[in-house]
Amino acid sequence: MKRILLLNCGPHSDASHGYRLAREVLAATGIGPVSITERDLVQSPLPSIGRDYAIALTSGAAHEVPEFACSEQLIVELEQHAMLFIVTPMHNFTVPATLKLWLDHVIRINRSFEATPQGKVGSIHDRPTFVLVSSGGFFAGERARQADFLTPYLRYALASIGISDVHFFPLQGLVFGPEAVAQAVHAAGQQLSEKLHAQLSFNLANQPVMTA
Repeated sequence: MKRILLLNCGPHSDASHGYRLAREVLAATGIGPVSITERDLVQSPLPSIGRDYAIALTSGAAHEVPEFACSEQLIVELEQHAMLFIVTPMHNFTVPATLKLWLDHVIRINRSFEATPQGKVGSIHDRPTFVLVSSGGFFAGERARQADFLTPYLRYALASIGISDVHFFPLQGLVFGPEAVAQAVHAAGQQLSEKLHAQLSFNLANQPVMTA
């Protein structure tokens, strides 16, 4: 059974266009038995990074100490899923605070990455990651009128722990009325479906052949 982790990072929770689109595309793939773990980072907020965590981190404390409990839970949860979906708005040109806090818990030295003279080397196995980015305005394409710091930041942050198979799908122009929303959802849905099918076909084609 394929296990998928779905992070929902925006204030609209299960009413967001990105969340509903992700669920619709996953339901329509026909990929067989799947188990989807949903984590709504607004409805169930994560604890902030406090002084106790910082002291444990800089003192090289064991993974099992209470200060790392939330961080460890999130890292293990990520490790246990073969695919990651992130549904997020763009807030002030970059990731919202909810997603940034998840990253702060998951990106942990000597656990999800190792520090080397060449920089961070990720300890998490790579997995297909699909990011649906909602925006009232336009940040990609010919109509872009604002900077996009979300895409390069999130790509770099995930790569630092070992996840580089990351694909972004813009849901933009959402404040320009129902027709614009419908166009954005349709375009993103097509792109996401095509990429997901291609990814699943690649995985099936490269599965090891079982011999007697």
